[in-house]
Amino acid sequence: MNDIVKTIRKVTLVGFWINAALVALKLFFGYWGRSDALVADGYHSMSDFITDFIVIAFVTASYKKADSDHPYGHGKFETIATVLIGLILFGVGAFIGVEGVSTLIKYLKGETLTRPDIWTLYVAVASIALKEFCYRYTLAYGRKLNSSSLIANAWHHRSDAISSIATLIGVSFAIFLGSRWRVMDPIASIAIAVMIAVSAVKIAWPSLNELLEASLPEATVKQIREAIAAVPGVLKVHNLRARRNGHSYIIDVNIHVSPDITVREGHEIATNVEKTLQSQLGPDIIIYVHTEPQT
Repeated sequence: MNDIVKTIRKVTLVGFWINAALVALKLFFGYWGRSDALVADGYHSMSDFITDFIVIAFVTASYKKADSDHPYGHGKFETIATVLIGLILFGVGAFIGVEGVSTLIKYLKGETLTRPDIWTLYVAVASIALKEFCYRYTLAYGRKLNSSSLIANAWHHRSDAISSIATLIGVSFAIFLGSRWRVMDPIASIAIAVMIAVSAVKIAWPSLNELLEASLPEATVKQIREAIAAVPGVLKVHNLRARRNGHSYIIDVNIHVSPDITVREGHEIATNVEKTLQSQLGPDIIIYVHTEPQT
């Protein structure tokens, strides 16, 4: 197991154990304290708990070296993990939304809602602090390692922190402002559901595009083109195609060189193109450079 995988596992395990504690606290005090919002928040943390498993399992596979069965490497395992995180998150959002709407309908039909217990507030505050820590900690390593699944998991932590803020607001209204404001608790759970669903789409969409072999963002392609054009001996860059492959990239490019140089010199220019891109984008990128004579 290489150092990158060890780091990702270490970072994910921190969130894993925090999520385990929060699931137990939120669901216990949510049901015991009669708070739909905290129960919804608890299921959100449970989805975090599940996605931690996914990250640990799939990222280990994604960093395996290329072999005869997977000549482009195993980077797409990380992409699939990110999509799964998004799908699970969306499913949790839908479940929470249905439960919240059901309680709201009961209220509109005249049913009296119970007052949440004061302990639900303390749990919500603790959740906000812990999940914001998980977000910042995981995102920092996700960006450092260029790991899409780790970054997705970080935003999952942030969405959980935001949902806990909604829980805190809804429960506070329900506890301190009288019986007619108890409806804010299920309303908060519906708001949480919407936020989770939006986060799920934002997390999954880029990785779905990656699975469909979408091109890298225009700004990144421009950066790659300029880096290649700056290599001594490259006279023209064309047919540049670049796509993401999990934590890395696959780049195909045609370069024009002087027709008067030797094959060896042309090969050296192509090698310099590869080294330049590896220095900028990481050593794991896959590069295909086709050399043509300038006409």
